[in-house]
Amino acid sequence: MLSHPGPVSVRILLGLATLLLALALGGCAGMLARDPVRMTVVGIEPLPGEGLEMRFNLKLRLQNPNEVPLDYDGLAVELELNGKPFASGVSDRKGSVPRFGETLFRVPVTVSAFTAMRQALAIVEGDTLDDVPYVLRGKLGGGAFGVTRFSEKGTLSLPGTGDPGK
Repeated sequence: MLSHPGPVSVRILLGLATLLLALALGGCAGMLARDPVRMTVVGIEPLPGEGLEMRFNLKLRLQNPNEVPLDYDGLAVELELNGKPFASGVSDRKGSVPRFGETLFRVPVTVSAFTAMRQALAIVEGDTLDDVPYVLRGKLGGGAFGVTRFSEKGTLSLPGTGDPGK
């Protein structure tokens, strides 16, 4: 024979369920209110490459416009130039960006020789190495909120042409 919970047990269970639901919704609301981070390219420095590849240090500035620090563990980036894939890279850097703060990253990125030649031809046709449009996409791993994705657009000057980025 099955016993039925008494009225006190039902009230306790309903109270616990309500409390858990309120906590879950409060946690989701806090996550939704978080502003997106901003990651911008501030420079590109050449590195020694291997075989049919070129390597660069991609200098990035990460800004955290939120009221809480942003913890991260790892970074992955993809860079497009002139609307075409150009370079990608990863870093196992770990740290925290303070609330309403910023930090600089140097991420080694790799470019295949064929991609570099295709971009060089497109740039020569445009006759300038200044104001090259870029799209930077990536993610910061780890932290309390899991993965933090970002996407930024802008223009930059390629190495040897004056301003490192705009």
